[in-house]
This record gives sequence, C-alpha cells and structure tokens, in this order.
Amino acid sequence: VQLVESGGGLVQPGGSLRLSCDASGFSFDDYAIAWFRQVPEKEREGVAGISSSDCTTNYADSVQGRFTISFDDTKTTVYLQMITMKPEDTAVYFCATEKADLLLLDPADFGLWGQGTQVTVAS
Repeated sequence: VQLVESGGGLVQPGGSLRLSCDASGFSFDDYAIAWFRQVPEKEREGVAGISSSDCTTNYADSVQGRFTISFDDTKTTVYLQMITMKPEDTAVYFCATEKADLLLLDPADFGLWGQGTQVTVAS
C-alpha cells in the first residue's frame, strides 16, 4: 500500500503542470486525499484536499482559483492541475491520504504519504 506521485518538473511562470498521485494496492474509496508542498527550512503547507465520499474540495488561499484537485473515474488517481503558476509555487509536492471524510489541510492528520515530486517555476 503506497502513494506514488508523478508529473513534477520545470515550468515557466504563468505556465501549467498536472501532478498525479496513484494509489498502489488500494483505492481511494472512503479516504480523504490532499496535496502538500514544502520548501527547505519551512513547514509543510497544505495546498488542496478532496473527499472521496462526495468530492468536496478545499484549497489554500494561495492557490484558490489556480489549482484544481480531482479524481480519475476509478478513484485510484488524484490529480492536481496547476495553472498560472508563480515562482513561489516552487516546492516538493507530496500527496497524502487518510481513511476519513474531508480533512483540514493539516499534515498531522494524514498517515500515508508519497515520496514527493519536485516542481520548479522559473524562466
């Protein structure tokens, strides 16, 4: 049972990127899933979350209107679509999940984490 992130890379300011989080060995039914990001010497920051029960979402103010979290049809993959990206979006992005309904974007509430994928926004 693990999470595997992919899709990170280098993108120019104003550009777009889509991250994927694949559930290996299970499906996301009855789970809350979230994306977090972290830069060196700073705490991990919640970015977006989604509930598998009704697809309710929540977003950090810093990404509202620019990032979208969603499921694939089988609920084994969660996406983070990022548009109008900014240099301050540069970070290692992690997905995380917990068997619960929608959770606040608090890293302490999530028990299973992926390994992270680097996103760099630079010209």
